[in-house]
Formats: sequence, C-alpha cells, structure tokens
Amino acid sequence: MSYSTADRLRTVTLDDVRGAHKMLSGVARTTAMEGSRHLSAQVGAPVLLKCENLQRTGSFKLRGAYVRIAGLLPEERAAGVVAASAGNHAQGVALASSLLGVHSTVFMPKGAPLPKISATREYGAEVRLHGQVVDESLAAAQEYARETGAVFIHPFDHPDIIAGQGTVGLEILEQCPEVRTIVVGVGGGGLAAGIAVAVKSVRPDVRIVGVQAEGAAAYPPSLAAGRPVSLSHPVTMADGIKVGRPGDVPFALVGELVDEVCTVTEDELSAALLLCLERAKLVVEPAGASPVAALLSRPEAFEGPVVAVLSGGNVDPVLMERVLRHGMAAQGRYLAVRLRLTDRPGALASLLGALSVVDANVLDVSHVRTDPRLGLTEAEVELHLETKGPAHCAEVQQALRDAGYTVMG
Repeated sequence: MSYSTADRLRTVTLDDVRGAHKMLSGVARTTAMEGSRHLSAQVGAPVLLKCENLQRTGSFKLRGAYVRIAGLLPEERAAGVVAASAGNHAQGVALASSLLGVHSTVFMPKGAPLPKISATREYGAEVRLHGQVVDESLAAAQEYARETGAVFIHPFDHPDIIAGQGTVGLEILEQCPEVRTIVVGVGGGGLAAGIAVAVKSVRPDVRIVGVQAEGAAAYPPSLAAGRPVSLSHPVTMADGIKVGRPGDVPFALVGELVDEVCTVTEDELSAALLLCLERAKLVVEPAGASPVAALLSRPEAFEGPVVAVLSGGNVDPVLMERVLRHGMAAQGRYLAVRLRLTDRPGALASLLGALSVVDANVLDVSHVRTDPRLGLTEAEVELHLETKGPAHCAEVQQALRDAGYTVMG
C-alpha cells in the first residue's frame, strides 16, 4: 500500500510542522547546537553545528518516520509497515515502529554495512536482504507492500515525513534566533523542504542553502527543468544523499523556498568529515558533513550567523577509515613516494634516517628486489608517509633529492 494522489498534492504548512513537534515530544531529542571557532574564523561570522548526528538512531530520520507512522489509521497499523534503506531511514522506521507497537519490515541491500543491519534489527525491524543496491531493495519493498497490504514508508516523498523533518528548523529558530543562513544536505529533499517550511514561515529573511554531492546532484538540473529529473548513475561516498531523483512533494517546496542548491566534491566531503572529527570531536557521516564541505569550499558566500545541519553520524567504520585517509590526502597530509636504491645492507635504514630528519612519519614500506624491471643491484621502495601539509610534502621530496635519491612518484 502506498500513499494516495491526495497525499502527493497536499502541501506542508507551519501548523503541520508544529503539530509534528508536539507529537515528537519525548520521542526525538532536541539535539545540541555547538559553535565552531575554526569554521567561524573561515566564514568571518559565527558558525554553529546542529548535531542531528547525536539524534536517536544517529540521524534526523526518526523524526519523519515517527510522524508518518503515528498518523496511520488503526487498520493500517495492523497491516504493518515496510521500508527500504541502506541505513538511516531503516533505523528510523525500525525504532519508530517499535515505539508505536507496529510491525516493521525493512528491505536492505545485501552489501549494506553489518553495523547498520544489526542496528536495524536491534531497533525491532524484520530485516530482509535483497538486491545489491537500494533501488533493488526499494522495488522489493514496494512489491511486498502490494502483496501484503503493509504501508510503504517512503524516506522523503510524503508530507508527514517532511513535517517531521521540519522540526529541526523549529529547534534551530529556538536555539539560534539570530540565524541568517541555514546550510543543509540534500538527497531526496525531505529535510531541506521541512526546514524551509518551518523557517521561512517565521523568518522569510533567513537564507536556506541546500548541498548535494557533485556526483549525485539531481536538484540543479531538476530546478532548471522545472520538474524532477532522474540521474542514471549517481556516484558519491555520501550514501545518505545519494538519491537519483528528487521527491515530488519535497521538490515543489525546495523550488519555492530554498534559496540555493550548491554542490561539493568528494575531496571536500572528506576534508569536512575530517574537520568535524578533529576540531569538533563529532563523528559525522559524509552526507552529514556536506554543509561543512560547502562552508569550507566557499566561506565568503555565507552570511552569519550560520547554522550547518549535521544530519547523521551513522558511518561504517571501514568507510570512515577510507574517508579519513582520503581527507588527509586531500589536505596534503599523506605522501606516497617511489624510488630506487642500491641493494646493499643498510640502504633502507639510510633512507629512513633521511626521512626522520625532516620529521616525516612512515606509515607503510614496500621493498621490492625481484621485479624484472630492476637491475641486479637495485631495489625499489614505495613509502606511504604522514606529513603536515603541502609545504611539508614538498620539503620531504626535496630532502630526498638532496640526499641523492631519485623520486619517481
């Protein structure tokens, strides 16, 4: 069972968001607002972080899921609910359903991170692994809804979902009444649409900026066309905003109320995630770090006070390791060099001694003697180094050249 045409045509109002806010009292946390001195210095105005990564289930998704399920008729609740997700929406639906006494079935792709699968089960959902990507899980969930009568809970394309997510906007106005700009990540558009409804209804002067990953940016072409446009192959590490087509309901609201939708690169997402961890001591997933990435890439473009919404913190540890390495590399804090040595005792020790003089931390050494490309008395060494930035990288490479080594890459 899916929502009706009437639901598609129903708009979302400030009263809807306020009603959702009352409904969520005692269910969703009023998440913290933390100042960032580093970002404030970059922007030249106060920057605050709205920490939805500290929300129950680790993201804002509980808000909309609870409002949607709480609004079902008794006979709809009795039929249960079904959803499809690789992570945040799955956990939001699972917990909301458990709190409301509704059976939930969640379809997740077979490759979903194990911590997210386990968390969804622990929150009370019946998890079914289907397909390799979320789109395949989504098709399976919709088929399950048709076969069983379960209510399909869309992650963003429903007025109740948007009203629930809009409660983040009400909290921002309460916590930072002088806010001038709100920056929020955009996937399908439910969070941005909800925040825009709540904020613009009270403070139309506040600028709302949406942020998409460059490789999964469906909103700019959709807004230009005046209708939702599908991307064939969205690609980004930020799976929370990796959506190939805007939702019909949020698209109309974003087009009317959001002032700008910009994009950020994968390097900028990595750097933002690293900054959140190092400077703010906050674990944030790539999608949640997208507003910070936008601030870092164009600090002069935002009038303060600025609130950046950290939408979630459910990052797989394996992905976290990769993203942190990528972020450090993007900042020039990793250096990979390859060079050849005379294959004699002590040659490698001499090389490492030259690196210690310039304070480069060796993370990994690959020492090859048997490659047919090498001469009889040669060895090739590849080094992965931790450095202090681009200037230090250049210093390390010059020190190796000064010591008589030929740096090959």
